[in-house]
Amino acid sequence: RSYSVTGVQTCALPICTQTLLELHQRPELFRQQVEARPRGSWVVVDEVQRVPTLLNEVHALIAEHGRDYRFALSGSSARKLKRLDVNLLAGRAINRPFFPLTAAELGFDIELDSVLRFGLLPQIRADPDFAVDTMEAYVSNYLREEIQQEALVKRLDSFARFLQVAALMNGQIVNVAGLARDAAVARPTVQGYFETLTDTLIGFWLPAWQRRAKVKEVASPKFYLFDPGVARALAGRLREPLEGSERGFLLETWVLHELRAAIAYQNLGGELRYWRTPSGSEVDFIWTRARRAVGIEVKASATWRHEFGGPLKNLISDGIVNTGFGVYVGSAELKDGPVRVLPLKQFSKALASGQVLG
Repeated sequence: RSYSVTGVQTCALPICTQTLLELHQRPELFRQQVEARPRGSWVVVDEVQRVPTLLNEVHALIAEHGRDYRFALSGSSARKLKRLDVNLLAGRAINRPFFPLTAAELGFDIELDSVLRFGLLPQIRADPDFAVDTMEAYVSNYLREEIQQEALVKRLDSFARFLQVAALMNGQIVNVAGLARDAAVARPTVQGYFETLTDTLIGFWLPAWQRRAKVKEVASPKFYLFDPGVARALAGRLREPLEGSERGFLLETWVLHELRAAIAYQNLGGELRYWRTPSGSEVDFIWTRARRAVGIEVKASATWRHEFGGPLKNLISDGIVNTGFGVYVGSAELKDGPVRVLPLKQFSKALASGQVLG
């Protein structure tokens, strides 16, 4: 089908079983379809990993026609492409990550418990009455289609057990040996499972930050799932009410999502990490770029207490972190020494407008 975006002719190739079979057998059909389009057309290919040979055709079209056609290629798994050693269009394509909906895209109309329970996938937000059914179907389809059909793991039952345990540890420092024991899976297998989650964009490693602190620092990374609703679904808690023990990790998951999206959409670069000492002093997120560092502490509390910002204030006073923000679920903006404390909604607005990072 074709449609117009800001006056530019756009072509989206229909994806069905017959089309997939034809393109697998004769990938040159793709080139013929594209060359039949008017010059200046956008060509959009979703789930490109299903027919990796199309990347060769895209490469050839770019080489032969230059800017006559513009391509947007999307997919949910880089693992299959890496395994097959296909053409990844190095130097000819710009990579941009996609994320669930952000607070800005929701018009900052945030209902905290709903987001923490069911997440921010577009279909969930569009039809919240069917949030449980939609999320359960998403998790089931992910296991069946992304993992089983692409043969990313040998035993789906072991991977399913691992997913549940990993979801229960969302936002925490990962002990691979302990997780392997809890999931009844060998340690090398667990490490491979984590690679599967990151390659399929379901999970994200948050490394530890180590830089000129006066005390010893923790070096192990944390692991976060990309969406709080997905974390609850994989943990088997989707139909349960929110518990106090999970609210903090889920709120961190949401704030991490907002930070990653802001970094990507504002093209800021830099790195996200966390900071922690063996004694338990911690700052949830630290964004660094060159010599600039911004620390962010997140609390699922309606009241901000002075001790919440202690570790972040110490890093600022030592000159290790330049700027500090506190995020909480109260209603008033506060000042805690050098730390600017913002309610969640206000923090989201400041982040979207470039007042937090950059």
